Amino acid sequence: MKIAIIGAGNLGLSIAKGILNSNGATTMYLTKRKPAEISEFEKYGDVSVTADNRVAVKNSDILIFAVQPSQFEAILRDTKDLLTDNHVVISTITGFSIANIEGIIGKDNHIIRSMPNTAISVGKSMTCICANGKGKSRIDLAKAIFNRMGHTLEIPEEQMQAATVICASGIAFWMRLIRATTQGAIQLGFDAKEAQELAMHTCNGAAGLLIASGSHPEAEIDRVTTPKGCTIQGLNEMEHQGLSSSLIQGIVASFEKISRIKEGQL
Repeated sequence: MKIAIIGAGNLGLSIAKGILNSNGATTMYLTKRKPAEISEFEKYGDVSVTADNRVAVKNSDILIFAVQPSQFEAILRDTKDLLTDNHVVISTITGFSIANIEGIIGKDNHIIRSMPNTAISVGKSMTCICANGKGKSRIDLAKAIFNRMGHTLEIPEEQMQAATVICASGIAFWMRLIRATTQGAIQLGFDAKEAQELAMHTCNGAAGLLIASGSHPEAEIDRVTTPKGCTIQGLNEMEHQGLSSSLIQGIVASFEKISRIKEGQL
């Protein structure tokens, strides 16, 4: 695949690393206003670094846009005359709808929206994707790209805002839970480094169990809890203090905020 990443900032470079480390591209173009800042990527051999978006589009088939929302429209307008039926336009820009993209480059293009999270830098992103009518014929191609950097799920576009909360903001929510577990471990006598190690790997193991088994979280909880045991005592105290309720309320509050932001952009 001939891939261009338009906007090689933090997210763009994370995507580039994931693709390159999995040998997912035959050639790759990376664009940045100051290309010298990312010149080290040319060590991969088949990577070209440039400040010229048109050169990147002209020499690539898969176009992954990872620019700031304020820059996206201008870049699309500047390069739309170069688009052919071979191109697949993949946007990672939050809040920029497929209809908006179609309004700039036309409906007769393969257009896909993707919403990865920051774990893409370590190959563990949960990436949600959706497409316009024509783009649906290339949805499996987009999945193949992002599956190299984690897991993908195709969803309707109207669920992309909710997915942003669950998957992108969700990284921060889980980080806070890991931090709280770390603090609890410190209070029980572990030093800070050990405490974080215990929390991180236990969290990773819990997710891994569900992914490998396909079971429901409560089924795995039942395997750990015993009558009058310490686990159920701890779980019940957390629920008395509002653990599940707080998480749900936080998720809903985050969604309401992103919805207000979106309404302000209309």
